[in-house]
Amino acid sequence: MISFPRVAAIVLRQWYLMKGSFSRILPNVTWVAVDIILWGFITKYLAAITASKFDFVPLLLGSVLIWDFFVRIMHGISMAFFEDIWSRNFLNLFSTPLSIAEYLTGLVCTSIATGTFGLAVMLLLAIGGFGLSFARYGLLIFPFFMILFLFGVALGISGIALVLRLGPASEWFIWPIPAILSPFVGVFYPIETLPQWMQLIARILPPSYVFENIRSIVSGGQASMQSLGISTVLAVIYILIACWIFTRVYRRAVRTGLIARYSAESVS
Repeated sequence: MISFPRVAAIVLRQWYLMKGSFSRILPNVTWVAVDIILWGFITKYLAAITASKFDFVPLLLGSVLIWDFFVRIMHGISMAFFEDIWSRNFLNLFSTPLSIAEYLTGLVCTSIATGTFGLAVMLLLAIGGFGLSFARYGLLIFPFFMILFLFGVALGISGIALVLRLGPASEWFIWPIPAILSPFVGVFYPIETLPQWMQLIARILPPSYVFENIRSIVSGGQASMQSLGISTVLAVIYILIACWIFTRVYRRAVRTGLIARYSAESVS
């Protein structure tokens, strides 16, 4: 049974950290603003030099916004975990009755808050500065965000499990994960343009179905409910696997005594 007061305590700790440090808030605004402004002007340039009347804003800028939301969710979970590692507070948390499920739920709730904040900034810039409208997507915009949210949670939990297993110095493996995945999921181009082996990988990644549907809608076609259903099931499976991995890694760290030395700079 999950104790919601304990989950709220995890979220409250992160709130106090964010509230008392401008340097923690600024990156959540800066990077998303740079992405939206950069791609906003790229879409305007493409519209100006092409003879067609194709609207690049919902295709490119919309895809960037949705992808950045996924990145914010994944990194939101990772950052909340790293805060406990950097402050050497991780062991203190689990010296209490706090369970693994409560801790992970608290990290996810924190990620929702930071991801929503970043999304609000992106929407203000994209809608106000470049005229992005989600009317083209219709109500499907909500499944799009939900699928990427679920996959972001799965990767975030898997990432912190990797750091827990390899030690704090391995945190640098986490940051490039979205960039590594982006060529496979077709954020800016159809999956069919990829080599066959990359297409096979794309088919097991939920975001690839989201961006394929976005391109279909913007081009005047229909979204595939079947592909959205497949991507949702895949995202849920990834979350279950990620939670299982984290639990196994944590219990192994406790059993072997590795967790007691976790505050060290590197752990073998």
